[in-house]
Amino acid sequence: MKRICRLENRVQEYAWGSRSWIPELLGRSSPADRPQAELWMGDHPQGPSSVLLEGEKVPLPELIARYPREILGAEVYARFGARLPFLLKILAAEEPLSIQAHPALEQAREGFAREEDLGIARAGASRNYRDENHKPECLCALTEFWALCGFRPVAEMLDLLRILLPAADHELLDPLEKGALRLFFAGLIGLETKRRVRLIRAAVTDATRIAADGGAEALTCTWIVELQKRHPGDFGVLAPAFLNLIRLSPGQAIALPAGELHAYLRGLGVELMSNSDNVLRGGLTRKHVDPAELLRVLRFDSRDVEVLEAVPHRPGEAAYSSEADEFVLSTIRSSPRRPFLSQGDHGVEILFCSAGKGTLRQKESVFRFGRGASFLVPAAGGGYEIDGEATLYKAAVPAGPGRAPE
Repeated sequence: MKRICRLENRVQEYAWGSRSWIPELLGRSSPADRPQAELWMGDHPQGPSSVLLEGEKVPLPELIARYPREILGAEVYARFGARLPFLLKILAAEEPLSIQAHPALEQAREGFAREEDLGIARAGASRNYRDENHKPECLCALTEFWALCGFRPVAEMLDLLRILLPAADHELLDPLEKGALRLFFAGLIGLETKRRVRLIRAAVTDATRIAADGGAEALTCTWIVELQKRHPGDFGVLAPAFLNLIRLSPGQAIALPAGELHAYLRGLGVELMSNSDNVLRGGLTRKHVDPAELLRVLRFDSRDVEVLEAVPHRPGEAAYSSEADEFVLSTIRSSPRRPFLSQGDHGVEILFCSAGKGTLRQKESVFRFGRGASFLVPAAGGGYEIDGEATLYKAAVPAGPGRAPE
């Protein structure tokens, strides 16, 4: 198995998705009957892609099991076994996603084994750990994209929360005054329902005023008001006051390590992650919430979030910085006057066309493609060429642990 193949991918339908963004990206009828939230490209058992091979549709996990070294490459196979180490997605968030975090590798293994011993069905609503893998990820914006990511600097939190919280509830800030971020968060997420609803209602009143007046925190408070409309009384309504609010322009990205509290608010993006579906939710959702387990996996450090720009590393290709061992995301741009030429020595890749159209050539194989097309590029196939006016996103494995391609 050495030649490039077209992929046919699964769409995941979640309530926060868009009825039009993914169908329009794929050139399908729009709007769809149901919200389409994620397009998965990979071999994850919850939504594996299929490969179109000589007129036959073959599930990608089955194909990799037949030809693991040819598809993955010797180094990737030795490091990760007979499966893709990454999962590539298109994410269409028309409504905010839940506040969530993903476990580190040892946490995922321990949590998975524990829930297996308890007999919790892997597809069950109360399941936290659906596999044994961690889930660092990178999100690159295709449209303007809004997100909450990581705890704000403590001083910023205090300045805003002193205004938003009723005076009678300022005792909740005592741990924060002492730098005890974990105690503050545990107290907030553990509030008794009646008190929480009252507190948030009062905070939203002040947030509405601040949003209307303008100023440094107007956008933050606008999102607080918006979240209250969608999830009234939920603890996550206050998340913009204690998490960093990030706006990405198309082409910009953020990297999320394990244990980072975050929520995607609105936008269309390319998401690349290790091959996992483990999510610990804290709020802004009707799905299973496990505050104790979330507290166990969270990183309680505040930081400024770095917005990533793609850095050129060979003609026609630019990569986003990656500390993950399993994946690196890059963009490929070709034009009629400047086709893209890949290196012959590479590991497994998945390509997705986000704009334009072109031709993909590898030896005797020729594919004409347009927006929404995706391909599996086996390691054993050697180099390839892309021409035409096109933009593609490439998912690959770094040449060594934690290294972007050189």
